[in-house]
Amino acid sequence: MTSKALPTHLRAPAESEGFGGKHHGKSQSHMSFVLAILAAPAVLKLFCAFAGRVQNGQLVLLFSPVSPSLHRYPCSIHRVQLSLFVIMATLAPPFGPELTRETSNQAFENASTSVAASQMRNALNALGDSVTDPNEKKRFEAEMDNFFALFRRFLNDKAKGNAVNWDKIAPPQPSQVVGYDDLGADASVEFLNKLAVVKLNGGLGTSMGCVGPKSVIEVREGMSFLDLSVRQIEHLNRSFNVNVPFVLMNSFNTDQDTQSIIKKYEGHNVDIITFNQSRYPRIIKDSLLPAPKSFDSPLQDWYPPGHGDVFESLYNSGTLDKLIERGIEYIFLSNADNLGAVVDLRILQHMVDSQAEYIMELTDKTKADVKGGTIIDSDGKVRLLEIAQVPKEHVNEFKSIKKFKYFNTNNIWLNVQAIKRVVEENELEMEIIPNEKSIPADKKGEADQAIYQLETAVGAAIRHFKNAHGVNVPRRRFLPVKTCSDLMVVKSDLYRLEHGQLVMDPNRFGGVPVIKLGTDFKKVSDFQKRIASIPRIVELDHLTVTGPVNLGRNVTLKGTVIIVASEGSTIDIPPGSVLENCVVQGSLRILEH
Repeated sequence: MTSKALPTHLRAPAESEGFGGKHHGKSQSHMSFVLAILAAPAVLKLFCAFAGRVQNGQLVLLFSPVSPSLHRYPCSIHRVQLSLFVIMATLAPPFGPELTRETSNQAFENASTSVAASQMRNALNALGDSVTDPNEKKRFEAEMDNFFALFRRFLNDKAKGNAVNWDKIAPPQPSQVVGYDDLGADASVEFLNKLAVVKLNGGLGTSMGCVGPKSVIEVREGMSFLDLSVRQIEHLNRSFNVNVPFVLMNSFNTDQDTQSIIKKYEGHNVDIITFNQSRYPRIIKDSLLPAPKSFDSPLQDWYPPGHGDVFESLYNSGTLDKLIERGIEYIFLSNADNLGAVVDLRILQHMVDSQAEYIMELTDKTKADVKGGTIIDSDGKVRLLEIAQVPKEHVNEFKSIKKFKYFNTNNIWLNVQAIKRVVEENELEMEIIPNEKSIPADKKGEADQAIYQLETAVGAAIRHFKNAHGVNVPRRRFLPVKTCSDLMVVKSDLYRLEHGQLVMDPNRFGGVPVIKLGTDFKKVSDFQKRIASIPRIVELDHLTVTGPVNLGRNVTLKGTVIIVASEGSTIDIPPGSVLENCVVQGSLRILEH
């Protein structure tokens, strides 16, 4: 794997180092295992959890009453010499006679981590053995090596209890966030020839009741997210006589459909490049073993590991080198469902002038955004802080609009050579997000299987780049569509469409109205069925709809409107209605004769 970037702890180890493919050597972790056996407070715990035997110089773990499923993957800890001589040498002072409870507990934690890592390594080796095609096997094993690095880091974090030190967290310093209005007004178009636009296209539309990639959901005038993005890039290329490539990071969930869909753009003035992010095995929560039993296991046993995977996937797919070969120096990356994420020449110029390797677009936090990740200062370095990382006693402080004014839009500007450097030099250690989910049971009556998905976020990489900082951008650059409530906004008369870009009506005063549609509008199909045509909302401030409500054609909503259908009843808003600062509740049906 000379052409692929591997984290340092996955490269072929020396004879005395940890895991190296299928040839494990004696390591400090294995010595910790011996310590744990001899440490009185831990010995009973260890042997209650595992029973084993020595075979051919190896300690083979046979079963675990704590997690019976462990017997499927007997774990060999190679070359652990259980002789009295080695034990006494290992426990030379001060570790021998002065072992404390704290030391033994730490030893037990190290032993547990080592055992879990060893069992996972063996299971991943078995998955690799199930791949028959040599080229695919090489690619898959490289991918599993990267997954194993993530898994081992997860175990270490778990053992150390790496919690956020709240005392070291502070709002960003003035130098760490630049105001959009402070950017230079003059922007040269010459750098457009050095720019590539990357869209994160790995998500499905299942949360909105749709099948296939989320980016193909129709959002405006018969066009999907993908259609609008292509139109934007095409207009950019024509207007400035440049060739900005449009790059899609797909996942195994979206790639096949996306490849079919993008064929319709072949006659357009846009060069589309695709690559896939990694496919990692889900982790069974109780055993910490992979859910898939073979390379061909069902898709539900695998997951895409979050958009933080973009750096290694860009590199390992060869896409990064292809971009460099064509003279690309900068990347503008964003979520496929953010309709406000368009190329901005002023930000591009600022990136060039400031020699920043990483710029995160931030926008002012509102009450609707209090759970979003925010940029912080930690020991003089800029970092991203997500709500999942915040200690419970400080969550309200994290949500404070006064203390943490900004949140991350996930519009990221990156230096291509810097990406290459941090991957090749193994500098990336983004915070791991253990996402707990479940795999549906195969048979009725059986419990769903609890699993972990270890994910990383692209925003967490900010601390690994030079001159990294945030730019506080206008709210118009953050227009995501996560729900049908968002869909109603972007489909409305609040915006007009210009070359694939949504532009707010100049008659609108203030920002985007707050719209909350109930569960009866969760799926796009229900949304379309209940709303005959999108109401006029230029003068709307707030809309709440609960229960089965149907809106007729040419409805106008102004101010604050609340519509609540009583349980078991339906409300039909007649065509042409004008609702302003009112509450509609109970039931209302108008029958056609």
